[in-house]
Amino acid sequence: MHTPRPTTLTARVARLATLVAPALALALATALPGPSLAGDRPIGPAFAGRSPVIAAHGVAATSQPLATQVALDILRQGGSAVDAAIAANAALGLMEPTGAGIGGDLFALVWDPKTGQVVGLNASGPAARGQTLRQLKAKLGPQASVIPPVGVAPVTVPGAVAGWFALHQRFGKLPMDKVLAPAIAYARDGFPLSPVIAEGWAMNFRRFEQRRAMIEEFDNARATYLIDGQPPRAGQLFRNPDLARTYDLLAAHGADAFYKGDIARAMDAYFRRIGGPLRYADFAAFTPEWVRPIATSYRGYDVWQIPPSGQGIVALEMLNILEAYDLKAMGYGSADHLHVMAEAKKLAFADRARFIADPRQAMVPTAGLLSKDYAARRRALIAMDKALPASVDPGAPIFARADTVYLTAADQDGMMVSLIQSNYRGMGSGLVADGLGFMFQDRGAQFSLDARHANAYAPGKRPFHTIIPGFVTRDGKPFLSYGVMGGDMQPQGHVQVLTNIIDFGMDVQAAGDAPRWRHIGGPDPGDGGSPTSALYLERGIDPAVVAELKRRGHEVTGGAAGGGYEDVGGYQAILRDPATGLYWAASEMRKDGQAAGY
Repeated sequence: MHTPRPTTLTARVARLATLVAPALALALATALPGPSLAGDRPIGPAFAGRSPVIAAHGVAATSQPLATQVALDILRQGGSAVDAAIAANAALGLMEPTGAGIGGDLFALVWDPKTGQVVGLNASGPAARGQTLRQLKAKLGPQASVIPPVGVAPVTVPGAVAGWFALHQRFGKLPMDKVLAPAIAYARDGFPLSPVIAEGWAMNFRRFEQRRAMIEEFDNARATYLIDGQPPRAGQLFRNPDLARTYDLLAAHGADAFYKGDIARAMDAYFRRIGGPLRYADFAAFTPEWVRPIATSYRGYDVWQIPPSGQGIVALEMLNILEAYDLKAMGYGSADHLHVMAEAKKLAFADRARFIADPRQAMVPTAGLLSKDYAARRRALIAMDKALPASVDPGAPIFARADTVYLTAADQDGMMVSLIQSNYRGMGSGLVADGLGFMFQDRGAQFSLDARHANAYAPGKRPFHTIIPGFVTRDGKPFLSYGVMGGDMQPQGHVQVLTNIIDFGMDVQAAGDAPRWRHIGGPDPGDGGSPTSALYLERGIDPAVVAELKRRGHEVTGGAAGGGYEDVGGYQAILRDPATGLYWAASEMRKDGQAAGY
């Protein structure tokens, strides 16, 4: 638990931050220009916030600057891109628990320069093997139509740690104690919280308090993540000594410490104490799965994703639908461009809601959904002058046999890693096992309670997953390692940044800085979704375009329409120049992150 007091020096720093932060925040709020104003850059589009980072030997991009530096330090010590990615992920579990942690799951795509192939890892955990759907529904009560987002009901076996060690065994160079050492030191000694994460931290705890009655035990979460009963502020030093001890156990004893050793026994005892269904046997039985990535071609590029139970296939279906349109001729940000993108999303998401589930326990028509012929049939439903409703019917693809924090790293040997890891909604379930320092995910909230649904809850079954790493190759060579975190924004974001690069010729940083859209509403794999439909547009879209989209039937919201704020995800990417072999890296300007290389 969160117990030690700061040393004399850090105590002075913390007191200074407490005194300075309110005055600094007020000064910034009153002195800085509003969000519609921006300075001029000498090159590139007006919305580009900074240049890509270009490096020859190694590079990393994460959503927190200190985590990026951790990855870079590991690369400089001779570590592989996988070592760097694991080190950064461990740091993010401490520094950005609003989006990551070892209580959650992990997916990765790795470009292996030795074999010249993209390999995939699914490290997502299943539901408890000792609880049936009937038993779960009995616990939730007859009025329940969805699995709640907090408490024991949505907790599934955490897969991230097993993912780390599977990746490390296959691709690691440095010993795991060196890889985890930076995160252990930061957890023990403290780190200064960054601004965007601090805001999300406070928001999550407000939501936890609103749902307090649904959380069986919350004292451990408060003790772990609050300081003097309050969420830490930006610039305030935060420590997590319990997490440091947990990481120490992993460094010394490997994944077995988590799934079969002291940590597994502590998790078992905790769930028995609070009435949760997970048991030691659930942890001991878990193994991650190496998977063959799925892909589609888009204008000469091969775009790779992890196969279901993730939603990566949805991004590929969207690209298949969009490939027949000349987006470049339409013009970036035009009404036609935004219209066909939103319509492709609606069609692909209808299929997401109907078909995507754990393929070990449900028939998922992967080949049919990826078929170009199927995309043509779906595309035929799009009319250029009128928006589709939010709740589009799913298609009937050909059944053939045969989709948080996102980070990416690349090394001097040419290995590139695309890794995404998440506790799902917010910080997770609100549950922190005694003395372990991390929160359990709430990924099981994505299950359906409808026994007839492909994604219905079942013992030992993996839920539908939103987190998706992305990778692109061209002519059999690595081109782009990328991801856009953020729930159902992820396939939408993947398609936007890719088309920004491929169709509109933007560099890897500008492709992420460009104004984004997000379609909200429609069916969902877990709770049935919403019949309402809204097309959120960030600022920067021409008012005439907004008016035209409204004329076509889109319910436009957001900054471009004079409305509020909606999360449009967090992007990181590394592009490898096929001519020079140099890496071009980018990090999301909407987050705290950084890209860096050497």
